[in-house]
Amino acid sequence: MSDNDNESEDKTIIPVEEEAMPALVDKSQAEDESIAEEESFLSRVGRAFINFLRAVLKLVLIVALVFAFGALVFYGLPYINRTFIAPVEENATRVSELENEIARLQTEVAEMNHRLIAVETTIETHSASIQKLDEIQATIENQLEENNNVVLLELKHEVMLARAFDMLGRARLYLSQSNFGLAKEDVQSARDILFELQTETNDAVLSQVVARLDLALGNLPQFPVVASGDLEIAWQILISGEATAIATSTPTPFVEPFLTATPTPFDVPPFTPTP
Repeated sequence: MSDNDNESEDKTIIPVEEEAMPALVDKSQAEDESIAEEESFLSRVGRAFINFLRAVLKLVLIVALVFAFGALVFYGLPYINRTFIAPVEENATRVSELENEIARLQTEVAEMNHRLIAVETTIETHSASIQKLDEIQATIENQLEENNNVVLLELKHEVMLARAFDMLGRARLYLSQSNFGLAKEDVQSARDILFELQTETNDAVLSQVVARLDLALGNLPQFPVVASGDLEIAWQILISGEATAIATSTPTPFVEPFLTATPTPFDVPPFTPTP
């Protein structure tokens, strides 16, 4: 074989070897690329799975929050209403009721004050009338000592009866004020006057009045309600003059108009001394 042939063979071989090396490099690169692609796929799958888990976790958290909020609304609101709102509303209602009660009591107190003022005024009127009648009776008695006149004696009896009316009227007012001591004093004074008058006139009506007043005095001050009933019967007997009918009837309750009424004593004619 000639040298030219050997050279040609060498040339031929060398290119083959030179061309084979890139082929080996391409194979390794393909493997690397395959591995890279496989890793990239796994990474994408892992990221997708992680994202899926995150989405599921978020969904679970959202559902848990929804349930928690629902439980809070279902159980929390009644508790809040029972613990905080209901007591506040109840207190507000009680405060409103107390305010209404205070307003009602203030109205009653004002009315009571008016009644007390009226009672005190009426008591003062009775007291002034009693004092005036005492003076008139004293004058008549002085004249009777000088001149035993029938007209003067009748006038004295009228004045005594008027005094008894005023004293019994004032006693009724004292009873309405629960001032049982002063009420008993006035009943006793009226009883003494009427007893004296009954002794001088021998009047059956006055006898029953005195008997009723004795019952009232026996019940004062321990039993003021019973005493008030006996006093009312005695009052009606004096007003009506019908002893039997009134003495056996039920006493009329003590009514409010009397508290505000001005007492009207008997009209006593002007006294002119007899010469």
